Amino acid sequence: MTELHFTVLDIAPEPYAATPILMARLRIEETTGERVHAAALRCQIRIEPQRRGYDDVEENLLLDIFGRRPQWSDTVRPFLWMHTSALVQGFTDSTEIDLPLPCSYDFEVSASKYLHALRDGEIALVFLFNGTVFSRGATGFEVHQLPWEAEAAYRMPVAVWRALMDQHFPNSAWLRMGRSGFEALQQYRTAHGLLDWDETVAALLRDASEEVR
Repeated sequence: MTELHFTVLDIAPEPYAATPILMARLRIEETTGERVHAAALRCQIRIEPQRRGYDDVEENLLLDIFGRRPQWSDTVRPFLWMHTSALVQGFTDSTEIDLPLPCSYDFEVSASKYLHALRDGEIALVFLFNGTVFSRGATGFEVHQLPWEAEAAYRMPVAVWRALMDQHFPNSAWLRMGRSGFEALQQYRTAHGLLDWDETVAALLRDASEEVR
């Protein structure tokens, strides 16, 4: 039976994609000397937030996810970022492939809020692999399942994530609103003769600040 070992060599933004995609360069080694004829990989990628520190600015931005710092011993736990997959061509000993990581900037998703909150440093990731491996056995082709125990850790610089978002959403962020809330906001903008959404939100914040006073 073949045994596969995985190493994440690098992660970088895909420069020619129409939507935000990171590309992970993956090294796969077969450790028993058997030839792999093909493999269909499935990959689960998890973020391990407990493996780094956070400054005061990041703490405030992470309040919605983890709560106040005294709560972090209970709330800062690994969580799912995404699922992805790839087909691997035949190889002997080792090969390298590109594993696409389609990303979202939807702030309803915890991973997007977490990544947006980070100023610098690294993001601790763990890749968990599963899938089907095709190899040659004593009586012909053999098919076996790759167990979820196959994994690889990687520390991705926060700068990589920010470069990807700047590439697709320069100086922008996206919020999803209910239709009734959007229509009310649109009516406010029209009634006050405001030029764009940034000016509209700024006006609302000023109004709210004056009411508090």
